[in-house]
Amino acid sequence: MTSVLFFLSMTSTSFGQAMAEPRYSNHLVHEKSPYLLLHAHNPVDWYPWGEEAFHRAKVENKPIFLSVGYYTCHWCHVMERESYSDPAIAAVLNAHFISIKVDREERPDIDAVYMRFVEDLTGSGGWPMNVFLTPDLKPFFGGTYFPPVDRGGQMGLTSLLARVADYWQKDRVKLVGQADEITAKLRHSTEDAGSGLQPEVLRKTFDQMHAMYDSEHGGFGGAPKFPRPVGLEFLMRYGKDQHSDEAFAMVETTLKAMAAGGMHDQLGGGFHRYATDALWRVPHFEKMLYDQAQLALAYLHAYQISRDPVLAATARDTLDFVLREMRSPDGGFYSALDADSPLPTDPRRDVEGAYYLWPVNQVRAVLHDRDAFDLFAYVYGMEDSGNISPQQDAAGDLRGLNVLYVNHSEADAAGHFHLPVDQVLASLAQSRAKLLAIRTTRPLPPVDSKVITSWNGMMISALAVGSQVLHEPRYLQAAQVDAQLIRRKLYDPATGRLKRRYREGSAEIDGFLGDYAWMTQGLLDLFEASTDNADLTWALRLRKTQDALFADKHSGAYVTTENASSTAGADQVLLWKDREAYDGAEPSANSVAAMNLVRLWQMTEEDPPRQQAANIITAFGGQLNNAPESMPAMISAFEALSAQRRQVAIAGPASRQDTQTMVALYWQQFLPNAILLHAVGGTQQKELSQMLPFLANLHEQGGKATAYVCQNYVCNLPTSNIQVMERLLTGGKPR
Repeated sequence: MTSVLFFLSMTSTSFGQAMAEPRYSNHLVHEKSPYLLLHAHNPVDWYPWGEEAFHRAKVENKPIFLSVGYYTCHWCHVMERESYSDPAIAAVLNAHFISIKVDREERPDIDAVYMRFVEDLTGSGGWPMNVFLTPDLKPFFGGTYFPPVDRGGQMGLTSLLARVADYWQKDRVKLVGQADEITAKLRHSTEDAGSGLQPEVLRKTFDQMHAMYDSEHGGFGGAPKFPRPVGLEFLMRYGKDQHSDEAFAMVETTLKAMAAGGMHDQLGGGFHRYATDALWRVPHFEKMLYDQAQLALAYLHAYQISRDPVLAATARDTLDFVLREMRSPDGGFYSALDADSPLPTDPRRDVEGAYYLWPVNQVRAVLHDRDAFDLFAYVYGMEDSGNISPQQDAAGDLRGLNVLYVNHSEADAAGHFHLPVDQVLASLAQSRAKLLAIRTTRPLPPVDSKVITSWNGMMISALAVGSQVLHEPRYLQAAQVDAQLIRRKLYDPATGRLKRRYREGSAEIDGFLGDYAWMTQGLLDLFEASTDNADLTWALRLRKTQDALFADKHSGAYVTTENASSTAGADQVLLWKDREAYDGAEPSANSVAAMNLVRLWQMTEEDPPRQQAANIITAFGGQLNNAPESMPAMISAFEALSAQRRQVAIAGPASRQDTQTMVALYWQQFLPNAILLHAVGGTQQKELSQMLPFLANLHEQGGKATAYVCQNYVCNLPTSNIQVMERLLTGGKPR
């Protein structure tokens, strides 16, 4: 939600009522989405998106009230508590509207269509999103959060519902006409003019990002600050391609500032959604799986460039957090942890950030030792009166509480307290462990236990890369187990199709473009991190299915939803087939698909994937030429398509030390436009050669692991010398 930022307390209604005998039930009671189930016992007669609701709206000639959100959205919970649980508001909705609830994480296609309308109407978007539709699903008014009654100059939901109902009765023809015009305009706006790109677009993207860069605190723009890893990934690629130290300095400053801030969980690891201030100190406290995956990759890539241990440690604690707190018993990964949880001092009240915040007295009591407390409070910015300003705590629920952030470095603390740095590090580690143990006894934030295919694909990528960069085999094992779960529960090998969501033993909702694109990326990273041919085989199969289901022959790009869905009815009534064209909190599915195609071209040496990637980039050429900063992941794909490409094949048994040494050297480098292939010999290499023919004749030489490094169709002489291999990888500049 964009117009109101954060920190409104909640009663326990949202989470606690499920334990009591419900007074009301509606059509959501049989859904699997935790967000929809949160509303299943509202007095509002909610329907899920589907033909039953559409039919009733047409028969009764009523407008539709469409409300879209997600389970860990703070302001979605607020509206559920203060409006949708109110029998008086429910009575108006039930009498004059057909009410539909949608979980945006399950149905990103629906969300994308109506978010485009809300952004066009109001200039901004966010969640909860509430839109009024005609019975044929065309929007005519909408917004984000509405208070229950008029408040501070903002129209309340009660007044809005009455006004819309009155207009519908008195001037229905005009409203329907306006909805027709709006829909036609929005359909036209989705048709980007294709255009070729020039290499100068890379510099233009950098310049636009540089203009927004906060050189003092890192990040881009002012408060609130979002991490947006896609931008950081572009800057690292640009820095490598253009030999720009300035580009990487922007990345390093930002990543270190985020790692030191309160947006980074200093005790448990991982990252909250965004910072509400410009200094990264006070976060919006929900934790999303897609943030953990993308940020872990960004820290891993930055560590490959700088070898700074702070970056490696942050990547590690992020991956460890996910494995500890977001992993399902069968090896998949949950979608998110809620921002809100019961106050430890008053479990009847749910407050944003309650699980993570500390009063000074409790920290002093837990640590016992005064010197340990003084050191901890100094480093982590604790204040007796709390370190959250009244502006960041409008409801006054967080008075006297502290969010932990790095206010002073360990070196500063060593000087301030006249202690050796090693003693400071040991004391802080011991204090963090004690506080984390106490924190785990608090009421836990609710978990959105959906397993989303696309986000699990992201996590497979992060774990696969992390396993090699950080030399941590358990990350690779976790990635492989997750991929196996997706294959067993969310994939049909007979058709090659994916489902989007798995929960409570049920896989439902046909996969969207993002599910195929991210799962393909995860498998490609898993293939490079292991020697399992099955990962590449599955990735190639998913690409084939992706082409069959989502290819837009008119534009050359992909549409988000299937061209011919097997699911009849509800999935067929979207107003248009959206083409994702913005790299925001997540990169657009088209951007990910384009990069996958570049990598497949590098691996297979077949031209169709290269041409297809070029077609996607050209399809978005109008937007890329005018505002390239809006699509940094697509610009990264363009850079990859244009750059010198490199194939690195290492021949030798995977279990042998000299082979492992060569593989480890590869992963020490930041090589964004290289691919790693394993020629392990025997049946496995023979099978792989059927997909990648040039591997057939690559073998170890003289009984030693051998590296084959090729660049732009030119291969260097094979080498078993690790120093020569490093020189070939780094262009003569070994670290």
